Amino acid sequence: KKNEEASLMENHLCDLTVIPAGRLSAAKLLKASGLNPVVLEARDRVGGRTFTVRNKETKWVDLGGAYIGPTQNRILRLAKEYSIKTYKVNEQEHLVHYVNVSPSVSLTLSMFYPAAASEHTLSDCRSLGRLVKERKFAGGSSQISECMAKELGDRVKLQSPVYRIDQTGDMVVVETVNKETYTARYVVVATPPALNLKMHFNPELPPLRNQLIYRVPMGCVIKCMVYYKENFWRKKGYCGTMVIEEEGAPIGLTLDDTKPDGTVPAIMGFILARKCRKLADLTKEERLRRICEIYSRVLGSEEALHPVHYEEKNWCEEEYSGGCYTAYFPPGTLTQFGRVLREPVGRLYFAGTETASEWSGYMEGAVQAGERAAREVLCAMGKIHQSQIHQPEPESQEVPALPFVTSFWERNLPSVGGFLKVTGVSAVLSAAAAAGLVAYKKGLFPRS
Repeated sequence: KKNEEASLMENHLCDLTVIPAGRLSAAKLLKASGLNPVVLEARDRVGGRTFTVRNKETKWVDLGGAYIGPTQNRILRLAKEYSIKTYKVNEQEHLVHYVNVSPSVSLTLSMFYPAAASEHTLSDCRSLGRLVKERKFAGGSSQISECMAKELGDRVKLQSPVYRIDQTGDMVVVETVNKETYTARYVVVATPPALNLKMHFNPELPPLRNQLIYRVPMGCVIKCMVYYKENFWRKKGYCGTMVIEEEGAPIGLTLDDTKPDGTVPAIMGFILARKCRKLADLTKEERLRRICEIYSRVLGSEEALHPVHYEEKNWCEEEYSGGCYTAYFPPGTLTQFGRVLREPVGRLYFAGTETASEWSGYMEGAVQAGERAAREVLCAMGKIHQSQIHQPEPESQEVPALPFVTSFWERNLPSVGGFLKVTGVSAVLSAAAAAGLVAYKKGLFPRS
């Protein structure tokens, strides 16, 4: 029976297998180094947690990772290589911070954000003097992966989820769900750590690695795009960025998602964490209704109640992501198991944005991790020196880093810990002085 099954499996010989496509950065670098990598992508598309949808209502819309900014130089380098333009998210008008909490909490916010403080009620709108330094890719973020996949050609195998990795022999044998096998000298695993649980390893993973992958769940996110006939929020003096602090509100953060030429007006919002888990069972129409109601209340506009189109993506439904934006590490996980996060296991090397040492959780982190893992393989093959594994990235000339401009209060107010320490010491000194005065008056201290 085993021989019959083996005869049904197509065997592919390659230098290196990358699981899954992810940002494809590892395979791209390895191909440029003269190797023959094969990329096994579980989905029917490349891009992983980036996902650009094209249709007549939206032109294009990023329902996954979308935002980039200064110091994310690797993803910007790839965009420049493929002639993909970026543009700034609108921030010309006022940002809105909406607070609907108890008066005591509002008072605390006023203390820690004095530059933005204003009168509070149970329903308070105020402008925060904060600028959103976010950019997006014109045409969508999936273009980066699509361009790399085109460059790699038939090395990219779609709909090829891996379920077994065997490195007991001279070569690593990788088997997919559709009964194809790939034999390679090395394997780069670029899935979120928790998705390692979908794979059978022979020999089994080391104890700490095995324990780690049981402890890093994925976040809960529904990304929501509400489209309107016009930018009514800009007419009211708002840029579309809202920070909404209300327990019953489905959305906590929004950004303007209008196209750079001013067409297809839209507001992007995230339903996060416990709100995502709570609202996931509602219908798409009911979620839209609740979103529009909070937008109407925050922006003070009836127009918010009348969208012309709606797109959403619940990343908790994605079998080969498990959630978004990234894996999170509960207390104690990194201190106890973090040292094995990037540690190779035999001829297995680990990438994915969770393993990044810079911008972990972002597209930039995915590129950084993929290229680092590729260089680890090149080092193991004797093609580069160990000192070349971690390489700094030159700063993007198109999107240079900007200095932080802080207010007087940010420069001079103590931290919460510092504040408590100072007030605590002051209280102790005051109490000691009062006790000393009482003791002196009672004659307990000698008088000179």
